[in-house]
Amino acid sequence: MNLHDIQDRILILCPFIKEIVVTIENGHPFAFIYPNFQTLKSEHIINIESEIRWYGVELYNMEVEESQKIRGYFISTHPLEKTASGEFDTTAIKKLLNKTQQSLQISEDEPSDNLYQTIKSYLCTMSDAIILPSSHLELDLRLDSLDYVELFVFIEHSYGVKIDEKVFSNIMTMQELYEYIKEHKEYITPTKIEWENILKEEHDEKLIFSPFIMFTYKTILLPFFKLFFRLEVKGIENIPDTSCIIAPTHQSMLDGFLIEATLPYSILRNTFFLAFKQVFGTTFFNPIAKYGQSILIDANINLKNTMLHASLPLKKKKNLVIFPEGARTRDRKLLEFRPFFAMLSKTHNVPIVPVIIDGSFEALPSGKIFPRPKKIKLTYLKPIYPGNMSYDELTEFVKKTIEDEM
Repeated sequence: MNLHDIQDRILILCPFIKEIVVTIENGHPFAFIYPNFQTLKSEHIINIESEIRWYGVELYNMEVEESQKIRGYFISTHPLEKTASGEFDTTAIKKLLNKTQQSLQISEDEPSDNLYQTIKSYLCTMSDAIILPSSHLELDLRLDSLDYVELFVFIEHSYGVKIDEKVFSNIMTMQELYEYIKEHKEYITPTKIEWENILKEEHDEKLIFSPFIMFTYKTILLPFFKLFFRLEVKGIENIPDTSCIIAPTHQSMLDGFLIEATLPYSILRNTFFLAFKQVFGTTFFNPIAKYGQSILIDANINLKNTMLHASLPLKKKKNLVIFPEGARTRDRKLLEFRPFFAMLSKTHNVPIVPVIIDGSFEALPSGKIFPRPKKIKLTYLKPIYPGNMSYDELTEFVKKTIEDEM
């Protein structure tokens, strides 16, 4: 296995990686990565880890055999260490795995004014990491898209400063965020933010219904899937007559179409699908999304507006299909469930119908264009009502329910 070839290939695949060193850890390739922050800023990317993972590491993994796949990675906020001769210092780089943020940065002088301290105090409610002026809000504090939306709302309500993803992509350290707010603030009134209030805000977008086209999709897809994939469907009776969230596992690009094909038409015509713009906003898929009752989400642009749009079907007592994993599995194992579907469930007090999709991973593995005639099973489980569960409790309960039935 030529580690330099792996490094070169990933650099070609992903313009957001500036430096990469691949080593062998526990018998498998492991990547140490330093992002190209300048390119990320120019493209207004705020979900750096996600971009590097899916459009760098995982794209490479699709191309190679199991033994050559990268099983883990570490993203550094600092350039990777080099020897005096200019070569990467592999020994020093490997030590990054055993260092915590505290050991890397023992202390830093920080502003003592009320503004800095109120920002820091709020971030402490969102992250368990040590917060320093140089802390990167994603890579050090581990904030994600949902955290960003909450942070933007907090900043607007607390300081009268509007921040969007384009602005934020250029101020993603604690120090830069503080300086931006200090320059633009109108007042300092720290305000508690509730997600349910955010998701209930009024929104200008309208739902576009396409009942005839949805019926056409279903009429064409269902018999094809039954013939080609020997499609088996169970538990349709578990879908309630009232508004609900349909939450399937995510194994392949087929999954949304499988849900569309198997839902009874009376339910399908009132159902909307949440999908990533990076995939379904492309030239090929956009017509399908546009007339397929889809709501496209881009984690780097207008995320709050998209979330409000995603909330609209439930406000209107319709249904929403959302994949809790947020991405397709690359090894058939469940990914971490993101809590947005649980937030929507609690905000609108609607049940969640978990769906197990089994076989689509083999039918259309990542990186393949043409499906294989493998058997696919869909099982709609009994609805789960939010009750008094917290977002995290509901998220974990749905995941465990699926795991127990797989």
